[in-house]
Amino acid sequence: MAGRWWQPGRAFRTSRLSPRRDAVPAARLSRSQVVTAIVTSAYNAKIRGLLDEVYDPELPGLTIADLGVLRGVSTDNGQVAITLTPTYSGCPATQVIEMQVRDVLLRAGLQDFRIDTELAPAWSSEWITERGRAKLRELGIAPPVGRRGDASDYCDPEVECPRCGASNTEKISEFGSTACKAHYRCRACLEPFDYFKCI
Repeated sequence: MAGRWWQPGRAFRTSRLSPRRDAVPAARLSRSQVVTAIVTSAYNAKIRGLLDEVYDPELPGLTIADLGVLRGVSTDNGQVAITLTPTYSGCPATQVIEMQVRDVLLRAGLQDFRIDTELAPAWSSEWITERGRAKLRELGIAPPVGRRGDASDYCDPEVECPRCGASNTEKISEFGSTACKAHYRCRACLEPFDYFKCI
């Protein structure tokens, strides 16, 4: 072959290839940017820890993090942004939760913060954490069964009794103590209980 058919490109740490198939340099962070990112991450984790004091008013044993209502904590130019997604649009507990978040942050000495409500994507019962599901059982509420969009949405799912664990249960009412719960009864221990619907 006359001439070189292959030309080596410069070696870079790369995140992607350019159209010429040469390596494109990955973004490099300065030491101060790395330190800032670490400090910000630790600060946001501390804020999340403070928000573990905020409980859902309709489910007093569950925090907003347990329910998946707390969608995010971020810091932008020194301002803390708290993102919440209510369990359903028009949920009466939303304003109470925002008030509790505001109170917790003010008691901690934070002044520069905002609370954003994010409606899309809509809240899903799939966002309830494992810790939240365990707390629901402790409160005598059966956690959601299945996933949103399953066939169980259109028929009565097999719900386990949170008291005795039996799956021989029956739905008494489509609505329990709140709109997001249905009322069931266990045929084994005969105890009534709420079931948190798969939403």
